[in-house]
Amino acid sequence: MLLAHKGFSVDVFEKAPTIGGRSAEVVLDDYRFDLGPTFLMMKFVLDELFSNVDRSLSDYLDCRPLDPMYRLQFPAKSMLVHSDPDKMHAEIERCFPGEGAGLRRFLKREEVRFRKLYPCLQHAYGSVTDFLSPALLAAAPHIAVGRSLYDVLSGYFKAEELRLAFTFQSKYLGMTPWDCPGLFAMIPYTEHAHGIYHVMGGLNRIPAAFAKVAQEEGARIHTSCAVARVLVKNGNTTGVELENGEQLAFDEVVINADFGHAMSTLFKHEALGKYKAASLRERDYSCSTFMLYLGLDRAYPDIEHHMIVFAEDYRKCLNDIAQHKIVSEDLSIYVRNAAPLDPGCAPQGHSAIYILAPAPNNTSGIDWEQHKAAYRDRILDILQERTPYGDLRPHIQRELIITPSDWEKKMSVFLGATFNMGHGWNQMLYLRPHNKFEMFGNTYLVGGGTHPGSGLPTIFESARISSNLICDKYGVPHPASRAFDEIALT
Repeated sequence: MLLAHKGFSVDVFEKAPTIGGRSAEVVLDDYRFDLGPTFLMMKFVLDELFSNVDRSLSDYLDCRPLDPMYRLQFPAKSMLVHSDPDKMHAEIERCFPGEGAGLRRFLKREEVRFRKLYPCLQHAYGSVTDFLSPALLAAAPHIAVGRSLYDVLSGYFKAEELRLAFTFQSKYLGMTPWDCPGLFAMIPYTEHAHGIYHVMGGLNRIPAAFAKVAQEEGARIHTSCAVARVLVKNGNTTGVELENGEQLAFDEVVINADFGHAMSTLFKHEALGKYKAASLRERDYSCSTFMLYLGLDRAYPDIEHHMIVFAEDYRKCLNDIAQHKIVSEDLSIYVRNAAPLDPGCAPQGHSAIYILAPAPNNTSGIDWEQHKAAYRDRILDILQERTPYGDLRPHIQRELIITPSDWEKKMSVFLGATFNMGHGWNQMLYLRPHNKFEMFGNTYLVGGGTHPGSGLPTIFESARISSNLICDKYGVPHPASRAFDEIALT
């Protein structure tokens, strides 16, 4: 979209029948679901992207703010989470008397961190000297070196459940709160400061909107058209070879396939060095997810759009997944009930329920064909025992299960790590695969496997960074990255 608007001749090759990748749509007869992301945070990034192509986001997408944003279901209590600070303060005091003041401190201090760190998401880190960039130097005192996300939030709240209420967002990166770097406190902050949105029709409408604008600007999108390999000559990419054997020449190649999958399949005959398949497996990767998409013959009008059900022992549950790589009986579960707000996703009086449970990635060696029935039943048991949904089984009309194995084998996600390469200190900024790919000339990366990392807003920023780098190479002007104050407050 960005490059086509700037006058570049753009071809997109998508191996699936429809675009979207992990943000595509799942259709089960009359029931419609998002395949992957369901939370839209930092909507101002989308607004800015559409502004960059002289469009208004509202002409392409209907984004609805959620209030409450979600319900948190703990073993002994339940809490609604609001972006309105007064409502949230009251809810904290209701559930955790005397803790409300921590919210005020959190919002005040984390606003400073967010404003300092946000510019670091807007620029490439393709050189060691980029560590000396003014934005990063200004952010340095705020990156909480040596402190985890849980450590940071423990400075605001005493109650364990309240700390978890502001740290479970580490799951958006496929990490535990105890392993996630403290700088990612910007994630719960942006939820509370800027809200969470639902896109009518599902978040899959976002890539569809990008595609529509791209085509309006002259881009050509080829679906059911898989790339077999990227062509390389003298250290530069020269084009792509399609699965049908056709070779096509291009001046620049942008890769938005899953990074590990791309490295292990699209450059088979090239000297990939540190990105060879064997070396890739030695890196740190996020967890995976076990997915249930259920079309039900009843509605749940009084249950919130988003609900997170915490495991009885949340830390043990996440450690089982991330460290021990085992199937745990004690699960944490996320549920989206979209139909009350977005009735187009299911027939009248029915529901399209999306369920996600974090699971070990495929370094676990788990045989998911053997375990998936029991995992599915355990999820449904927990929802029956601990949520207003009750027993969903009698109401299931359509069902799809996606296991970590399916993510790898059917969706081309390396090791089934749905949140991509991990986000530890050793895999961020310059230490993450570069937007202008360091292994080959004329090659650029976008997506969760490059800087700035996983999560829709940061993935969108990776696209803007890479497109700006291409513009710079050809002397094509592009809008300068705007300061956070200019973006979020407009």
